[in-house]
Amino acid sequence: MSAVIDELVLAEPRGFCAGVDRAIEIVERALAKFGSPIYVRHEIVHNTYVVNDLRAKGAIFIEELAEVPPGATLVFSAHGVSQAVREEAERRGFNVFDATCPLVTKVHVEVAKLAREGYEFIMIGHKGHPEVEGTMGQLSSGIYLVEDAEDVHRVQPRGDKLAVVTQTTLSVDDAAEILAAVKQRFPHVREPKKQDICYATQNRQDAVKVMAPGVDAVVVVGSPTSSNSNRLRELAERLGTPAYMVDSADDLKPEWFEGLRRVGLTAGASAPDILVQQVIARLRELGAVAVRNMDGVKEAVRFPLPRGLGDRSMAELESSSSSSDSD
Repeated sequence: MSAVIDELVLAEPRGFCAGVDRAIEIVERALAKFGSPIYVRHEIVHNTYVVNDLRAKGAIFIEELAEVPPGATLVFSAHGVSQAVREEAERRGFNVFDATCPLVTKVHVEVAKLAREGYEFIMIGHKGHPEVEGTMGQLSSGIYLVEDAEDVHRVQPRGDKLAVVTQTTLSVDDAAEILAAVKQRFPHVREPKKQDICYATQNRQDAVKVMAPGVDAVVVVGSPTSSNSNRLRELAERLGTPAYMVDSADDLKPEWFEGLRRVGLTAGASAPDILVQQVIARLRELGAVAVRNMDGVKEAVRFPLPRGLGDRSMAELESSSSSSDSD
């Protein structure tokens, strides 16, 4: 028997962010301009549907640059890469387009700048995540990864100049807790002028904080490898609401919704809207009666594409944004 869900509540904002939009467009424009194959180091973003769609269009996803033939076009994923990967790509003579999210690039620039001033770093993040590997790989030494408050006690910096940086897709609350432990142990640690956790991660978590207490369960659209999607599920659970993460509508299980009247739906920053619409359609089949959009932050951020892919300049983008704001 179908569940009878009185209301399906859609979080706002949800789904794609500007960095993900930009990364996917870089691969699509490179395919259009240079033809297939286009090689992409690592999944361009952590979403199964997006990766399979681009693979069908001619993208080849690799982990080692040795897999890329000489003279090929190579795209770095949205997560960023180490200096060693950049140098190897240059040595091999690839035609490179960098799809690193500009907010991750900001962290890389800060690390390089402060390293020249003699700073060492504590990085708050998840071991093995490609963004963490890319940021830590900006330096050959002097950067220490901490995944929780306990790790902070194991850090033994060589000098007294210490700065902190953060993976952009962390739980805002978890990062704040770890940062508090860092500041307690290293009171003079230098923090970023603006927090490293990206606007989209923050906005999606804020929306779940508003939505979760008013629903009986939360569904998060996102792939298992997506850090920010996992954080949304964890956040809802921390607020006492059962939460389920699905890669597609096929993952939904009718028994999750038996006896529930109100269900919340959100999507990670790498999950395309087509998946959200398919999940909505499936939840309607399972008995959802009404669908309501929450009020929330409207995101209008756009990042320019790399030179050579037909993008307008940043000045033109800003001018276009100002005119649309005044319409």
